[in-house]
Amino acid sequence: MVRTPPADRGGRYGLLLLVLVGTYLLAAFSGAKLATEVQVVLFAFVLLIALRNSPLPAPWPLVIGVATLVGTAVTFYTSLSGAREGKAAEDLWKALLLLLSAVMVVRRVLAKRTVTAQSIYGALSAYLITGLMFASVFAAVDQLGTSDFFADNQPANTQTYQYFSFTTLTTLGYGDFTAAESGGRSIAVLEALTGQVFLATLVARLVAAYRAPDRPDPADRPQRSGRSEGEDGDLADDPAGDDERRE
Repeated sequence: MVRTPPADRGGRYGLLLLVLVGTYLLAAFSGAKLATEVQVVLFAFVLLIALRNSPLPAPWPLVIGVATLVGTAVTFYTSLSGAREGKAAEDLWKALLLLLSAVMVVRRVLAKRTVTAQSIYGALSAYLITGLMFASVFAAVDQLGTSDFFADNQPANTQTYQYFSFTTLTTLGYGDFTAAESGGRSIAVLEALTGQVFLATLVARLVAAYRAPDRPDPADRPQRSGRSEGEDGDLADDPAGDDERRE
């Protein structure tokens, strides 16, 4: 069962950021087939982490969690056949998992009243999720299309999809990989616009508003000295006052 935090508490996204970085590196430095098979499981784990940090009312956490596990198992099984339709279904499922994860993370980050380090982690996680999501969309378009996705006969696999996706998201535009058809180009333009809006609004706003937790001022700490004056105005613990009363 997936537990969610109270609505007045912020989520913790350090683990989510580490999982996303590890997922990207796994796909970048491993074989394409292994990365594709493992990624769908890791993306399901990403959604479950995002769901755990999202204060959704019952029974939605349980419903989404069960649907995530069942859908991941089904698409993983269909992709093992090697058919293009099965691979496309898996890529679309991965894109859906990441889309839901991004929505949950951004919604949670924006709902917080104060900006903390966890807010920054959440925004960075959502940015990585966006790049991985578009990479899955590019892969699905390639599987469903009848021609090569990249121009000039460039190789199309998990590594090149992610490379093309993040260079598009960050608007680097190296030019070594370009979409050959209008469908892929349209999605690439949409990703570039998403990346610009994301960096210029959400991340920049959170970094500018970030403030470290306040530490208590020593001057504000309670004094342990004796009373200087009672509630009715009588002097207390004052040697000078005691001398005057004796006279």
